[in-house]
Amino acid sequence: MGRGEPALDTIASIATAPGRGGIGIVRVSGAAVPALARAVLGCLPSARHATLTTARDARGQGLDEGIALYFPAPRSYTGDDVLEFHAHGGPIVLQSVLAAFLDAGARLAQPGEYTRRAFLNGRLDLAQAEAVADLIDASSREAARSALRSLSGEFSQGIHALVAAISELRALTEAMLDFPEEEIDELHRDDARARLQGVREGLRLVLAASKQGRLLREGLHVVIAGAPNVGKSSLLNRLAGEERAIVTPTPGTTRDLVREDIAIEGVPLRVIDTAGLREATDEVERIGIERAWREVARADVLIAMFEADRGIGADGRALLQRFESAVPAGAARLRVFNKIDLCSRSPDRTGSDLWLSAKTGAGVELLRGALLEAAGWERSGESAFLARERHVRALECAQQHLDAAAGECARWEFFAEELRLAQNALGEITGQVTSDDLLGQIFERFCIGK
Repeated sequence: MGRGEPALDTIASIATAPGRGGIGIVRVSGAAVPALARAVLGCLPSARHATLTTARDARGQGLDEGIALYFPAPRSYTGDDVLEFHAHGGPIVLQSVLAAFLDAGARLAQPGEYTRRAFLNGRLDLAQAEAVADLIDASSREAARSALRSLSGEFSQGIHALVAAISELRALTEAMLDFPEEEIDELHRDDARARLQGVREGLRLVLAASKQGRLLREGLHVVIAGAPNVGKSSLLNRLAGEERAIVTPTPGTTRDLVREDIAIEGVPLRVIDTAGLREATDEVERIGIERAWREVARADVLIAMFEADRGIGADGRALLQRFESAVPAGAARLRVFNKIDLCSRSPDRTGSDLWLSAKTGAGVELLRGALLEAAGWERSGESAFLARERHVRALECAQQHLDAAAGECARWEFFAEELRLAQNALGEITGQVTSDDLLGQIFERFCIGK
């Protein structure tokens, strides 16, 4: 028995991406798989053996010849009986084979329903189930490796270890509460404090790795803003490694937003080149400037650009003042002084101020490093888990309760309650504590067939 009632219906869908390909897969899962296999394929293949067979419709007309694989419950992806038919990858062929299984009694699978069944049947915990989608959606090698670590259970093991340590501490605390007439000596208090400190340190490490993983998953929204003709488009092209934005000596060339997705050391960044900020000369430029300010208000990192030979000046100071009120709280701010090639200045960095040349590339590596630092990325991120926002929030909630418990060592009832709340917060990550609403939000974002 898994986490929920066993599924009574059998689901089917195309498990490969839409479009043409050499091979496409139709996946079926549920108790009726043996009957459906006999109806569509004419036989139930031997377990875990590739079987060459022909899929036929209800009238017995051949649809395609392919390879069938049968995985009996519970040793399958979902924990139910699973059948996969590997057909030729044309959309018409795959739709015809899928229709044959649906006509035989299966129903069309919902997004994420296979993985949801794997969770309900205890094949995966919730963090592992989410890692399936994250592995599919990974935008860099580092993100894919981190997602695979989460899928293999490394993240969950860290959570389970914390839960086990809290459970032991709660048992010790409950024992002391059960015998109030006994004198609680300092030895017991010291033991409880030491155990709690160990849990807090373990949680700190998991939280740090999770924040690194969240960065790999979600990336950064980087906005380049400044007056016209300071080199914003040139900088975007330099970071992207190709000519993505039009560059001319004419001020106001960029009228609309230019977006480019790049990666620095595996950290995904969406870099936005914006229209030059000034008094608009026409309606098109006015709209472009309005869009620029909207992007500034969404920035994780703002790159405020100036010309190295001219410095900031009065107009620049006015822009910086407006940036202060427009940029979200917590967003990082970098001041970049471009065109050092025109004033014979060497690349340099002082805090959040950088001097570089987007034209020659001098100093751009300093900017890449500054962007990673602004993101909070640590280059030893090999142990990162591809955590989601909800994971980080749950870990931070558990941390708050453990911190509160550290201040309640003289009041064991409150100490025990804070431990219980911390354990519940951690349980939300792996699905030990969950709700149908949360499951719906998670799995509805999966692709159909997974």
